[in-house]
Amino acid sequence: MITLRQLRFLTAVAETLNFSRAADLCFVTQPTLSAGIKDLEDRLGVQLIERTRHSVMLTPLGEDTTARAQRLLLDAAEIETLARAHQNPFEGDLKLGSIPTIGPYLLPHTLPAIRKTHPDLRVYMREEMTESLIEGLNAGRLDLILIALPFETGALEIMPLFKDGYQLATPADWPEPRDIDVLTQGGQLMLLEKGHCLQRHALEAYPEHILSVQDSFSATSLTTLIAMVSEGLGVTLLPNLAVSAGVVGGSDVRLTPLPDACPRQVVLAWRPGSARDELFRKLGSLLQRDE
Repeated sequence: MITLRQLRFLTAVAETLNFSRAADLCFVTQPTLSAGIKDLEDRLGVQLIERTRHSVMLTPLGEDTTARAQRLLLDAAEIETLARAHQNPFEGDLKLGSIPTIGPYLLPHTLPAIRKTHPDLRVYMREEMTESLIEGLNAGRLDLILIALPFETGALEIMPLFKDGYQLATPADWPEPRDIDVLTQGGQLMLLEKGHCLQRHALEAYPEHILSVQDSFSATSLTTLIAMVSEGLGVTLLPNLAVSAGVVGGSDVRLTPLPDACPRQVVLAWRPGSARDELFRKLGSLLQRDE
């Protein structure tokens, strides 16, 4: 009979395409992992993995089998979680993922309240891009994620937290902007690099305007953007959440509120039917902010 252990071996090889690293992920020796994969292939009577001296790859059937194995392992993990949640849903480990433009500015102020209300809960946080977070949530690598909409989330359970508007950051020695015309001037607007959903959300802040973005520059963080603005190289949009958390600090920039900009929607998301649904909603209530 196929075992969950064999399926874990298969998914680890699929993730790493390396038997040695896959063995490390499964906390077994490489010969043990290799034997488990061979037993699985013998049981099924098909080849799942093509292995040479220089490469490892899945066969087409191996890819399909791995996808099903991941779902089975996720369901098995949910059964274990369900049992623990029945005993006490508010204790144990919680793997929380967040996009970089939310987590650092929201969680530090909320974690003390979470620890106070749920002292037996251990929260582990990861920062990743939205697509990676959703993939990790669906794969079971994460339990809960903090993201911003609009973004395609599929069938995930969504709890809205608050709307996050923007402020215009300009060099302090520039004339005070009267309106958003400064954003439409060629080469003025600097944003985060592609992959950050904030880039798309910023461009959608004024859907009736065509915003011209600097082609020669993109930043990996809000801190870098602010530094570039303070040097007089352009302007940018900063989320109110980050501004309230002090992201500007002592930087030499001027902030102008943009109350008419379309805000992004900050939400919590988790897998539908999760055994910890009640816990997630309680955590969401602690993360909500007045709009």
